[in-house]
Amino acid sequence: MDVTDTKPKWNRRKDARPAEIIDAALDVFAECGFAAAKLGDVAKRAGVVKGTLYRYFDTKQDLFRAVVQHAVSINLQDIEQVSTGYRGPLRDLVPLILSGAAGRLGDSRVPALARLVIAESRTFPDLATIWHDNVVAHLLKLMTGVIGEAQQRGEVRPGDPTLYAFSVLGPMIAGALFKEIFGLFSPYAPDLQALARQHAETVIRGMTVHGRP
Repeated sequence: MDVTDTKPKWNRRKDARPAEIIDAALDVFAECGFAAAKLGDVAKRAGVVKGTLYRYFDTKQDLFRAVVQHAVSINLQDIEQVSTGYRGPLRDLVPLILSGAAGRLGDSRVPALARLVIAESRTFPDLATIWHDNVVAHLLKLMTGVIGEAQQRGEVRPGDPTLYAFSVLGPMIAGALFKEIFGLFSPYAPDLQALARQHAETVIRGMTVHGRP
């Protein structure tokens, strides 16, 4: 036994529980949807008793919010760091952003959660609010700011930068959802990284003043 490891094992296990529960919940929500997901299944997958979940999360909506915040939106930080620290032209930044988005969307659980929100937001409107505030609004704000700065530098044509942001991000989201819904049988399911590369060239030609990537 390592005498320097004085922290009791049960304490280390307790500290790890929220992260383990969130990771298990991500899998269960992605596989079952929100309505059909059972907290007992989340607890079993996390290796805890069901009552333990209520020590950290009051409701299933709270658990879903934690999943989005810690298992999805936190992955957007890499994209944000690339964007905020970049000082080059937009034509070089857009491929980096879209490649990063393709990498995050390549985790099949993320598009599965997006499909969950689309399917169940009328019944559970809080789900749409959580997804919007933590994922959609964050991405749009980031992309709108990047495009607005490029317009000020004279790189991008006049126009609403938010609408340009929709043009940049929309095909990646559509491709990920297509793959999630039809990927098992459709020959048209896209390679997201290939889509990112081709779409970056296309959108840069359309947005930029000189029209070349």
